[in-house]
Amino acid sequence: MDDFPTQATLAVQTPLHLCYYRNISEELQVIRLVQDGAWERVVFPGQQILFGANPDDEVKVYHQAHPNQIAEVIPCQQLLVRETRSSSRANKPDPINPPTNVSTLCPYCGVGCGLEAVPHSQSATGYKIRGDREHPSSQGMICVKGATILESVDQQRLLYPLWRDRLDQSFQRISWDEAFDHIVKRIQSVRFTQGADAICMYGSGQFQTEDYYMAQKLLKGCLGTNNFDANSRLCMSSAVAAYINSFGSDGPPCCYDDLELTDCAFLIGTNTAECHPIVFNRLRKHHKFNPKVKLIVVDPRSTPTAEVADLHLAINPGTDIDLLHGMGHLLLKWRLIDAEFIDECTQGFAQYIQVVAEYPPEMVAERCGITVTDLEKAARYWGQAKAVLSLWSMGINQSSEGTAKARSLINLHLLTGQIGRPGSGPFSLTGQPNAMGGREAGGLSHLLPGYRLVKNPQHRQDLEEFWQLPPGQISPAPGRSVWEMIRGLETGDVGCLWIAATNPAVSLPDIERVKKALLRSPFTIYQDAYFPTETAAYAHLVLPAAQWSEKTGTMTNSERRVTLCPKFREPPGSARPDWEIFAEVGRRLGFADKFNFADAAAVYGEFVQLTQGRVCDQSGISHQRLQELGPLQWPCDVNASDEIAKQTKRLYTDFQFLTPNHRAKFALEHSRGLAEPADDEFPFVLTTGRLYGHWHTQTRTGHIAKITKMHPRPLLEIHPRDAKQLGLKPDDLVEIKSRRGLACLPVLITKAITPGTVFMPMHWGFLWGDNTEVNALTHPEACPISLQPELKACAVQLIPVRSVTATSQLATPAEQGNINIPALR
Repeated sequence: MDDFPTQATLAVQTPLHLCYYRNISEELQVIRLVQDGAWERVVFPGQQILFGANPDDEVKVYHQAHPNQIAEVIPCQQLLVRETRSSSRANKPDPINPPTNVSTLCPYCGVGCGLEAVPHSQSATGYKIRGDREHPSSQGMICVKGATILESVDQQRLLYPLWRDRLDQSFQRISWDEAFDHIVKRIQSVRFTQGADAICMYGSGQFQTEDYYMAQKLLKGCLGTNNFDANSRLCMSSAVAAYINSFGSDGPPCCYDDLELTDCAFLIGTNTAECHPIVFNRLRKHHKFNPKVKLIVVDPRSTPTAEVADLHLAINPGTDIDLLHGMGHLLLKWRLIDAEFIDECTQGFAQYIQVVAEYPPEMVAERCGITVTDLEKAARYWGQAKAVLSLWSMGINQSSEGTAKARSLINLHLLTGQIGRPGSGPFSLTGQPNAMGGREAGGLSHLLPGYRLVKNPQHRQDLEEFWQLPPGQISPAPGRSVWEMIRGLETGDVGCLWIAATNPAVSLPDIERVKKALLRSPFTIYQDAYFPTETAAYAHLVLPAAQWSEKTGTMTNSERRVTLCPKFREPPGSARPDWEIFAEVGRRLGFADKFNFADAAAVYGEFVQLTQGRVCDQSGISHQRLQELGPLQWPCDVNASDEIAKQTKRLYTDFQFLTPNHRAKFALEHSRGLAEPADDEFPFVLTTGRLYGHWHTQTRTGHIAKITKMHPRPLLEIHPRDAKQLGLKPDDLVEIKSRRGLACLPVLITKAITPGTVFMPMHWGFLWGDNTEVNALTHPEACPISLQPELKACAVQLIPVRSVTATSQLATPAEQGNINIPALR
């Protein structure tokens, strides 16, 4: 590891003494713990242990729906995790200037939970974390990832810029001036020899809005290329396309208050209990204490979300549109529709009738693998409810027909007038903490800041005038999506690839092909807070970035609520905020007048001017106002009083949509099914997803002991019938093969998965073990509208590995001690 400077850390390990059972529907109101056979009681969120337990003791948390499966492992003290001891001196508590409480945002999923960093003299970071009860989105609740965030901030950090001429060389420490010289020389050379469109940047929903905005101004404005894409392409681009095509603009119309106001919640393609747990806690409490409220869950797996539903529709993978059109067929048949809303506020209804006429209940039930009775029950629950709220996430978006799936769901809202009213509407659950802010700032290759589109001449002119650029400077052609960047590396059309705050050497589909393409890159910049990572193995230049808690900026959550994330710790080594890195490169390229910002507040102040009068209007929001008033929802215009700014807001309450004729559009696409269905050679459908404790590719969570105890290794979920046919026993190893690659995992035999379908988590890359990468199996076929790949399903075959049973925990990157490029298959 001599070539890879990181901060040394020491995690204190303690024996497991305590365990308890919790009822998740009680929202942790009462927790019972057992120690030495004696029951004690702890009230939460009072956040005080009521008996004299050792604060280093740990507790196991069990889901109500899965009493035999650990959901969390946390210590007793305040029901939060221990602080990790670090050798860093930068963030030791200062006895002369003691820290104060800091309100901020959790940097994991798109729920956007408020966190409060509280001074703590015994912590190496100087703080401990608890939920912020004043934050309107989360109301003081947090999950295990947010609770343990401070354990990751000093782990495996990159401290200084690193450089190598070739990928077979070792990295050498260099200065920032040397790093910037390498970047500027390469960009200038590529612009001269290949043109600006040979320069690409791949960013992240981990960016703050200020980071996103600086990147757009640099690439799309000053350099004249729209080749900025983000990992939101893998996450939310289908939802973006669906909103634009149905309503005329991006932007979820709902808010979290609707979770407590709905009569019928329809969850499809989302394991909300594990992937967006605080949203689920709010919904579950409402459902539990209001018996007439119906909860419908559509998922091939029996997840913790599904197990508390009134109706679980375990449909076959790829039949979502069949189901939704089948429900539309029944709602029309039973006249459970809002004819007045359809007549006055929509277009395309006559054609929609013709589409759903081809989806009679018997056919739909057979295709989906459910009963006609359950199909009818779902349609009746929806049609008879006064307020219907639908929630969806990756199970819909990550599909070759992702936009059509999301729009088919929106169709049901248009059919029944379930939008623009409290408790109703189509609500996409954002995957990352600031994927929403990225969309607002233009952070996909077809977008411009302020919910503008590259293809729109007026939108380009707006930006050119605001940025004081020559007419025509912004290209009219949408830039490369991330997969088109990979293809550009294969063909030699990409001369410079800049990757920031994401790990595509794990997260992209058909990962063996991606790795081969990265090897062909003539110049790759990798900018991140953590090191080593899988993608760093393919970089020539590595830049240390400041992360959450070490820089100030804003993030927007799924309900359009903007939260200020203040800096309260110093970044390690010479790490810098992402926006400052982009601005410095812009200045050194000769655009100093475009990047003259004193701080992140000034960056945000410029950005919000571009939102004025747009649906995502944030012109009434500033860093100072967020400090004074707390998190604010948009739209919030420049004239909004404090009282109005703090109000909860929904979109389309006047039923005036943002299409040219102000009518929402019915989608008319038919179901095409999976891009790669099972067949005789590959008879199983593999579906993929997250685990409760881990996040993405484990650059943070993989170094947190509590979380790795919860999820020590990836497992392949398989139904008992299929396991029996293959002669598999629990923990037996099985080789999973697709047309692109293979993985090898122990099996978890469970009835939670339907026969013919298997499930594998997404979090493991090659630094964590051999043959654990789910994306060695997945394919890159994408939605033709959103360009979002079908990461959720592919065809595989299973081959038992005889005479071997998996028993050991996988290695960590630190234990492996290197980031050598693995041999490619």
